[in-house]
Amino acid sequence: MKISNSARLFLLVCLLLTSCSSKKHVASKPTHNSGTPSASKINQIRTKYALALNVDKSKISNDKLFVFIDDWYGVPYRYGGGDKSGIDCSGFTNKLYQTVYSKSIPHSTKEIYTEISKVDTDHLKEGDLVFFKIENKDVSHVGVYLTNNKFVHATTKKGVMINDLNEPYYKKYYYKGGRIK
Repeated sequence: MKISNSARLFLLVCLLLTSCSSKKHVASKPTHNSGTPSASKINQIRTKYALALNVDKSKISNDKLFVFIDDWYGVPYRYGGGDKSGIDCSGFTNKLYQTVYSKSIPHSTKEIYTEISKVDTDHLKEGDLVFFKIENKDVSHVGVYLTNNKFVHATTKKGVMINDLNEPYYKKYYYKGGRIK
């Protein structure tokens, strides 16, 4: 079934309006004893994030990544935080890397930046890191690239969410992309 661009945009707006709330995020309970979501839940997550990223559902193949994002989406921002009561950008990136990629990375954005090989924006791949200099001479914000110029990160105003590198705010402060060495 083909979805028109206007229908896709409407669905994305509805998704974002219902997903971005100031209420405390409550993780859904896994349906299997193993902690793995059911096939039905995985299918819902793939559909949800295909719409959010404006890509075909077949492009959402890293279930571990998108289950993690779905579990943390909307968790509020807290400087220095590292759990569901509040998390900062580097803490979120660190948890994502530990859980999804089984890699340990530093907790500080500046330290993470020293651990990367720089990647041109046009060559970013899922799991690469994107860095920003927000009102600062040093890197001060980090997120994880997904696809189609979209990245997931912990924002100070709305907590964990997905944004687009082409949004004026992020375009203004974007510094570099990179891949963990």
